[in-house]
Amino acid sequence: MEIVYEDNHLIIVNKAVGEIVQGDKTGDSPLSETVKQWIKEKYAKPGNVFLGVAHRLDRPVAGLVVFAKTSKALARLNNMFRDGDVQKVYRAIVKQRPPKDADTLLHYISRNERLNKSFASVREVPNSKKASLSYRLLASSDNYHLLEIELHTGRHHQIRCQLAAIGCPIKGDLKYGFGRSNPDGGISLLAHRIRFTHPVSGVLIDLTAPLPPNDKLWSLLTSKAGDQ
Repeated sequence: MEIVYEDNHLIIVNKAVGEIVQGDKTGDSPLSETVKQWIKEKYAKPGNVFLGVAHRLDRPVAGLVVFAKTSKALARLNNMFRDGDVQKVYRAIVKQRPPKDADTLLHYISRNERLNKSFASVREVPNSKKASLSYRLLASSDNYHLLEIELHTGRHHQIRCQLAAIGCPIKGDLKYGFGRSNPDGGISLLAHRIRFTHPVSGVLIDLTAPLPPNDKLWSLLTSKAGDQ
């Protein structure tokens, strides 16, 4: 487990591919429990440790996850995420160059619980929710392209679904149409940066995730992108 930031109210962790943030029907041990145990041991806390989950990342996605160590911080964080006061920036590697080098995508997303998959439509359909994101092309290699994405809404599998809808499924994302899996079983989507006002102290928190380890393509494209 890699801790990127910690204070009395927050702990921000760099989630690895394959980890789940909260418990699910698989029964796999979630990252939230790992963080709780780490806090319990570090501070020799007797009894239960409070840890609130403010948002989630899909299992095959790596990057920054914010947890709350106090109920006050959690309540305020929940409001901030709901109201769009947390800036979340992602990076994704795709094989197909997008139609435009920068664009805002607007779709209506429907979620199929049984398939654990979302479907994007350009028109509103029954039980769909409006989904919006902006992307820009940062760098290209011979075969792949690095995109930076900012979410304006937070729908199920939103980035994966919307990029697939414009013909650009994320590298490794079999569920949304990419041709083959990544060696680590993940997808090439990184919760790259998070920026928000601390819910208790009011200071600006602005953090960037480390690159996925031992991944030459991430390193190459990030190097080409420079400090954009």
